[in-house]
Amino acid sequence: MLTSVDADLMRALSDPLRLRIVTLLARETLCTTHLVEETGAKQTNLSNHMKVLREAGVVETEPCGRFTYYRLRPDVLAGLSGQFAALAASAREATGNKRSCP
Repeated sequence: MLTSVDADLMRALSDPLRLRIVTLLARETLCTTHLVEETGAKQTNLSNHMKVLREAGVVETEPCGRFTYYRLRPDVLAGLSGQFAALAASAREATGNKRSCP
């Protein structure tokens, strides 16, 4: 069963820029400067999106001098993926189930 935490995670991933950021971070750990270069977003806009992803638990930070590096948390995405897999399995099993109308 999906929870409100899962709904918050899906909301965080629903923005096109945040989804692009997650896709980039799936390949490597990047700092804010790299993400600005890769996405073309303004630094302040990117920072706001990173805050949403951090609060949703999708990314974690690693301070390195005056830079902040971001790393994807694959366990969080795998957990959400598992929830969707369970929903799909339930839907397959319930294909013939139909509640009759009163």
